[in-house]
Amino acid sequence: MSVGQTHVSAKFVANSTLASLASLWAADTIKMAIITNAQTPAITDSDPRWGAGGAQNYSTAEITPGGNYSAGGVTLAGTTSTLSGAVTSLNATSPITIAANASNPTGAYWAIFYDSTDAGKRVFGFMDLAGSLSLVPGLQININGVSSGAQPIFTGTAT
Repeated sequence: MSVGQTHVSAKFVANSTLASLASLWAADTIKMAIITNAQTPAITDSDPRWGAGGAQNYSTAEITPGGNYSAGGVTLAGTTSTLSGAVTSLNATSPITIAANASNPTGAYWAIFYDSTDAGKRVFGFMDLAGSLSLVPGLQININGVSSGAQPIFTGTAT
């Protein structure tokens, strides 16, 4: 996997029609949580969740909350979706940020995007953060390299 690439969970897509996937992203609270290398997400995970109830529980590998990083992660702003033919784009406002703080955690490896409103806290997908990353100086993710405005995080085509 390449650093900064996002990957949609195949299980989430299999459980949702494109229309309902887009509706959930736009209507629910979507979060980005950060985990260590204690778990390695894969698009083929059988039932990834943020918490109990699935085959993979990414919350058990969450970095230690502190400073400007709260347990459960960062709530994404401006989540919208577009559906054009068979192509769905799940968008959020760029950038996604965690402000600098000497008490911010270290050892961040993966960003996990999940539906915090859903009782099962199903995972939409994940992003490779390039290895052991310290959040002490803060984190700014410019979605698609753009520092402002709505940008697609995940784009997929029905097969």
